[in-house]
Amino acid sequence: QVQLVESGGGLVQLGGSLRLSCAASALTLSTYHMGWFRQPPGKDREFVAAISSNGYVIYYTDFVKGRSTISRDNAKNMIYLQMNSLKPEDTAVYSCAAGHPSWSKVTMRDEYPYWGQGNQVTVTV
Repeated sequence: QVQLVESGGGLVQLGGSLRLSCAASALTLSTYHMGWFRQPPGKDREFVAAISSNGYVIYYTDFVKGRSTISRDNAKNMIYLQMNSLKPEDTAVYSCAAGHPSWSKVTMRDEYPYWGQGNQVTVTV
C-alpha cells in the first residue's frame, strides 16, 4: 500500500525554522515529481513548492520564495521542506504529494494522485 508520511511539524515562534520530511513506502519517489502543499485554517489547500523527479528543477510559490528550500534524497526515498523566517500566516497543515504532472501543472492539486496525511505547523507570535 502506497504511503506518504510527513513529520517535523509542530509549534514554532515567529521567525523560527522547521524542516518537514516526507517518507514514502511502496512508492519509488525517484520516479515522481514531488510537491508540498498546505492548508491554512479555514482555507483551501494551496501549493507551496515542487521538485522534479531528478531534483534539478524546483519551483516555489511567491509567499515562501527566499524563505524555504525543497530538497530530496532519492536514495533514502525522502523529500524535505526547510522553512525559515516563519510567520503566523504560515500556520497550516502541510502535506507532501507525488505525481507525474507536466511541469506547467506542478501547482495543481489534482495532478498528484498520492498524498500524505498532513502535518500541522503552527507559528506563534
